[in-house]
Amino acid sequence: MARRTVRSTMGTDYTAHRLAVIGAGVMGTNISTLALGHGVPVTLVDLDDAVLAQARTTIRQKLRHAALVGALPDRPQAELTTTTSLADIADATSVVEAVVEIAETKYKVLAEASSLVRPGTTLISNTSCISIDEMAAHVARPEELVGTHFMNPSYMIKMVEVIRGSATSDAVLAGVGDLLTVLGRQSLVINDSTGFVINRLLHPLINTAAMLVQEGVASVEVVDGLLEGCLGHATGPLRTGDLIGLDNLVDSLQVLYERRGDESCKPCDLLLEKVREGHHGRKTGRGFYDYGKVAS
Repeated sequence: MARRTVRSTMGTDYTAHRLAVIGAGVMGTNISTLALGHGVPVTLVDLDDAVLAQARTTIRQKLRHAALVGALPDRPQAELTTTTSLADIADATSVVEAVVEIAETKYKVLAEASSLVRPGTTLISNTSCISIDEMAAHVARPEELVGTHFMNPSYMIKMVEVIRGSATSDAVLAGVGDLLTVLGRQSLVINDSTGFVINRLLHPLINTAAMLVQEGVASVEVVDGLLEGCLGHATGPLRTGDLIGLDNLVDSLQVLYERRGDESCKPCDLLLEKVREGHHGRKTGRGFYDYGKVAS
């Protein structure tokens, strides 16, 4: 397939957008930060008031960081609304699902979201591995569902992987293009496939890197150092795993292993042990590396 970019047909009027984000975890707060910093109001939904309270603090910190590093445009920051009621997404122009990478959870959230929003609303799954076509079977209007794979931290990384399902309409793809343009992102479109491009390449790499540590071939620092020094990997695969969240990584690897039967995607024992122990990476303060305190 030829290289393809998302091309907007609606201009770059950021005031025309109202974003709803479902899920106030790492990616939900990242995407919310990106939108707010680009002047797009956000309704952030989660089941837990305590999670939302922490999310508000995290987003404030990330907005400060984004401003300090010059990652935000010269426009007013928008308003954040947090809620435990999914019904509050009804007036959004676009909805981003950013819940855990568990198929049944995504099915349920997307089905309910699609029943609440007006026809024509762009419904986006920030999925890591689960196929868009698989999820489209559970929404009211499959043509309105599209995938976007934002990287972490979303307000720093300019490129977004966009996944077009077999039913995704041209209008919805154009709507995503408009939103991403407003958010200052570049994007490339791929056809639907479990794991897409980035994670079919990246997740087996991280899993293999963890296996090398598990087998005593090399330490965490040496594995990352070799990938950084020899292949130009920016942070090394194991530090990248910590940034993703090792619990999220294991969930995604399980999806790839179960649906593709690829043995390189079967989570290794060291990854499973770290997840069992609650060492999920930066967000818990410890993963392959010790961060000293819980990261924001």
